[in-house]
Amino acid sequence: MSKNRKKARSRRGLQVVTLCISTTMVLLLLGMVVFFVLSARNLSAHMKENLTVTVMLKDSVSTNDAHRLCRDLYHRPYSHSIDYISKEQAKREQVRELGSDPSEFLGFNPFPATLEIKLKADYACKDSLKWIAKELKKDSRVSDLAYMEDLMNQVNRNISRISLVLLVLALLLTFVSFSLISNTVRLSVYANRFVIHTMKLVGASWGFIRRPFLRQAVGVGVVAAILACAVLGAGVYGLYLTQPGILDIVTWEVLVLTGAAVLLFGIIITALCAWLAVNKFLRMKARELYKI
Repeated sequence: MSKNRKKARSRRGLQVVTLCISTTMVLLLLGMVVFFVLSARNLSAHMKENLTVTVMLKDSVSTNDAHRLCRDLYHRPYSHSIDYISKEQAKREQVRELGSDPSEFLGFNPFPATLEIKLKADYACKDSLKWIAKELKKDSRVSDLAYMEDLMNQVNRNISRISLVLLVLALLLTFVSFSLISNTVRLSVYANRFVIHTMKLVGASWGFIRRPFLRQAVGVGVVAAILACAVLGAGVYGLYLTQPGILDIVTWEVLVLTGAAVLLFGIIITALCAWLAVNKFLRMKARELYKI
């Protein structure tokens, strides 16, 4: 009898370990999708906020007037940051890039003073740029402006496509993960189908019978979620060691939301699968248990 009990405990322990490992792998995939979806949003904002509108000032605009214009534009809702580049600074930059000074044979500095305006992410789109450009051109101190409209449109299109692909992948992976965990949990409950039937025969309520299976499933979900979060955290740390600038995109908010999503998925999916699996065997008659 003692040997049989040891074998039964060993078999149950192996089932729990198998369930935990398989659940961890599924949650790891789900966590990666959630992580990439959240990071894609930050990457989108980061890329949009690095797109620049160059405002060229008239030669008659003094440095003080240019700084006053900077202050005025900084308080506009679309401005993320503004850099003022004077005529002399623009000339130095061009001389460094071209290797020659055009003012030596022209007799004057041909480069205008400019304002480099980086827009907030919500305004870095075609429609917003039209009215922003119209508003800037009305200012008497502005001679012209330039921005890479084609690049902005391409960035917005690519981000929309990537977001759609990630969303579809997340939905498919959620369905697949539910199926995989459901099958694993069902196999675990299947081994105890006769125990469930015996408890039902002695008058135990369905809630009482389900409780230990749900408790075990939730425990497995929590442990699997912690393991999946640890693997994801190690991956992010390794990425940070090679690319420290990644923290501009992978924020603490992304990490916390990813961890919370993995934990929530782990608890809900395992508990729901255990609930469905136990209910299936509770509805079966004794003769049906031998046919499956």
